[in-house]
Amino acid sequence: MSKRSLAQKAKSLNTNSNNTSGNSKHNDKSSTAQQSHASMRIDKWLWAARFFKTRSVAKEAIEGGKVHHDNIRVKVSKEVRVGMQLTIKQGMDKKTVEILGLSNQRGPAPIAQQLYQETAVSIARRELLSTQRKLHNLARPEHRPTKKDRRLINKFKQQNDHSFDHEWNPSAD
Repeated sequence: MSKRSLAQKAKSLNTNSNNTSGNSKHNDKSSTAQQSHASMRIDKWLWAARFFKTRSVAKEAIEGGKVHHDNIRVKVSKEVRVGMQLTIKQGMDKKTVEILGLSNQRGPAPIAQQLYQETAVSIARRELLSTQRKLHNLARPEHRPTKKDRRLINKFKQQNDHSFDHEWNPSAD
């Protein structure tokens, strides 16, 4: 898809566009469409902004407490407006985004990304946690312990547990 067609779709999805057509019926329709875009249901916005594949998945995430506004769980019927900040948890990632636009249609990803902006703090936090997860995976053993290794591990744990109990409770003997 060319940049021009993406820009045209973005313009058609943009809620701030004014229609100056002379047809009064057409003006009435566009004004009601703009009024309906002043706020919209959060599940529909999450779907249009491509955070979730379907509205029902978005609804389940909201009901599961994965979407917050001002650190408060939201309900599916919550009306969102431009300027609101949402915290969305997807898998291990937790994103804080500011709503920049509203759309009733689910468009291509480049256009959907124009509906929100992730905060700088959120991006930095996600990158830090991602790096920590990668470093944590480097500390994994290369193979599963053998039966002999497990016996040695259990022996080591029992010795340490016994010495720990003995240090903290001398009457345990």
